[in-house]
Amino acid sequence: MNELFVLPLVVRIERATPPQRTDALEAAAMAVLSLLDDPGEWAAELHAWQSTGKIRKVVRRGRGAEWRRALALPGRTIEHRTAEVRVHPPVPLDAWPRDLARLQVSGTELADTEEPPPAEPPVLWENPRLGMSAGKAMAQAGHAAQLAWWASDAAERDAWRERGLAVSVRTPPAQDDFDALAAAGLPVVRDAGFTEIEPGSCTFVADAPWLAARVARP
Repeated sequence: MNELFVLPLVVRIERATPPQRTDALEAAAMAVLSLLDDPGEWAAELHAWQSTGKIRKVVRRGRGAEWRRALALPGRTIEHRTAEVRVHPPVPLDAWPRDLARLQVSGTELADTEEPPPAEPPVLWENPRLGMSAGKAMAQAGHAAQLAWWASDAAERDAWRERGLAVSVRTPPAQDDFDALAAAGLPVVRDAGFTEIEPGSCTFVADAPWLAARVARP
């Protein structure tokens, strides 16, 4: 049996200047894409993580000295509008680096106090019914981005890379809109149910023009 690995993500949340929720979710997705696109020296860790058939991610928060200690560990930081998210190479589930293991998972209740800019594809759609914390939603957005990456061919990935691996994260205006997206044949994230929500819950749908073009139409 393969050892279970997890992908650590750390979001910077300073008390006086927390990021906008949407910015944090998009930064998390872009951080995951950055590692998938160019694992660099962490190719072996990335392979071990993906070879398990699971793509578990855990989001922790850091501020002040905690954030500085996270920066000192191997990883890559994505800065996106108001958000900073650091992705670290996958680690065994029970062998986190001490300075990451000490960070809190709770306390990631972020909000959007400003209207996000207009969405540009690809769009990762969040299920409005679930009411996930920002930390949970960041991990789920990362899953959605990863499924979209896997579903894209080399030319589509090249075009995405030229746009900086950008994504938009949005919530549909109505539950029926989300349900229609989830039933359309696009990549769908179904949660394992470790935290917050029921196993099998549909958390995100990844929508991109090149993915939608492959969906069979009646």
